[in-house]
Amino acid sequence: MEMATSFLFPPPPSILVNTMTVVGLAALPVMVLSELRGNNLKYSKFNNNNASSSPSSLSSSSQRFSSVSSRTGMLCLYTPAFLAASASFFLSPSQDLRFLLLKSALSLHFFKRIFEVLFIHKYSGEMASDAAFTISSGYFSSAALVLYSQSFTPGLPEPGLDLKFYGVVMFVVGIVGNMYHHVLLAKLRKEGEGGGKKEYKIPKGGLFGAVICPHYMFEILVFWGFFMISQTIYSMSLAMSTTFYLVGRSYATRRWYLSKFDDFPKHIKALIPFVF
Repeated sequence: MEMATSFLFPPPPSILVNTMTVVGLAALPVMVLSELRGNNLKYSKFNNNNASSSPSSLSSSSQRFSSVSSRTGMLCLYTPAFLAASASFFLSPSQDLRFLLLKSALSLHFFKRIFEVLFIHKYSGEMASDAAFTISSGYFSSAALVLYSQSFTPGLPEPGLDLKFYGVVMFVVGIVGNMYHHVLLAKLRKEGEGGGKKEYKIPKGGLFGAVICPHYMFEILVFWGFFMISQTIYSMSLAMSTTFYLVGRSYATRRWYLSKFDDFPKHIKALIPFVF
């Protein structure tokens, strides 16, 4: 306990934040096992909404009500969280440097995601509306709770180990590395591709020669950057949740590539070069 207090602020006097922290940590095994077993969130190559019509398929009329275009769905995922982070500058004004850095990092992170949806990623097909709503709610609540938890820290004694500037460095490395590899992924899709059949290729360039999900690896750095900037228990639980979820998702992604490509290089790991 004493070691934890050396790098963490004390738990906030909020039943909501403390409950969500416990819930998030308790859900870790479920999230990982779900991904490992193939019960993936339906917003990527694992999305089967685009399967051709069959007797068991939904009618085209009902599909219109149960799905949205992938681009619209992805915008719905990130926009509420971006608005929450941006609004915090006005709803929770503070001269506290740590709080200001956290607001800025969260706003930049979700702005970057929206920018990628609009100008970098190439999409085809649709996204299930219920998946879009669920994931969007998760991002929004996580961003709001990280900021709400931080709002209790101004005026408190700083943790003995101040990590906020290391967190800024980790966040910058993570967001730049994540975006760079997203650009490489987008270049795999042919110009003009988007409305027809999806075409996947083995990614190349950057760290794709070592791991199949370097963008996830850098995404994990982003969330640990959030934690190091904020140093709250909730942000730590969020970083842990994100890490374990993306570990499971990267494993599922590598397994998917192995099933689709006979020539997939076996030395390419899922997330961590030479390790996993």
